[in-house]
Amino acid sequence: MTTTTFTVAGMTCGHCTSAVTAELTDLPGVEGVDVDLVAGGDSPVTVRSEGPLAPDAVREAVAEAGDYTVTF
Repeated sequence: MTTTTFTVAGMTCGHCTSAVTAELTDLPGVEGVDVDLVAGGDSPVTVRSEGPLAPDAVREAVAEAGDYTVTF
């Protein structure tokens, strides 16, 4: 099990966290996603997966969810 933590900027509400969680959960090997919403700020996101996640795959998934910025 691998745990990856990064921040996502631009989320403002529960709908934002749900959208990001859904897109990240669709990545191969992802077993769980936890978002600690900081409305309008940098929200910590923790992903549990079978192995390391490719940063580009994470960025692409978050971009699919909305106009958010990922920082590792």
